[in-house]
Amino acid sequence: MIKILFVCLGNICQSPMAEGILRAELQKRGIENVEIDSAGTGSWHTGEPPDRRATAEVAARNIDISGLRARQVTSDDFDKFDLVIAMDTDNFESLRHTAGPSREHKLKMFLDYAPGGDQNVPDPYYGGPDGFTLVLN
Repeated sequence: MIKILFVCLGNICQSPMAEGILRAELQKRGIENVEIDSAGTGSWHTGEPPDRRATAEVAARNIDISGLRARQVTSDDFDKFDLVIAMDTDNFESLRHTAGPSREHKLKMFLDYAPGGDQNVPDPYYGGPDGFTLVLN
C-alpha cells in the first residue's frame, strides 16, 4: 500500500481537488493499493467541506469531493504517509519544519511531477471560478 498526502494552506481548494482527481484516476484504472488524503498547514477550515467553487469545478468533470472535510496536517502524517506533496513553496517550507530532518525525504512539490518552470500551484481562493479551472487543468 502506497500512502500519499496532498497539502495546501487551508485544505479547501488545491489539495482536496488533487485528492479527488487522483482518487478518480486510480479508480478508473483499477488501482487499489494507494491510500490518498489531503490536509492543510493551517487550521482555519478544519471540519469544513471543500470550497463550493472547487467542488463545482471537479463535479463538472464527474468527480465528487463534497464528502471531504478539511483537517490540519500533523507530525504523525509524516509517519503514516510515504509521500507528502506540497502545493506551493510556502506550504513546503512549513511542512519541512513539521517533518524534521529524519522525515524530510518524504516531502515533494506537486509541480515537480509536471513539465514547466513554476513550482507553485496557484491559490484560487480569492479569485473567481476561472482560478479553479486553471488549478484543475
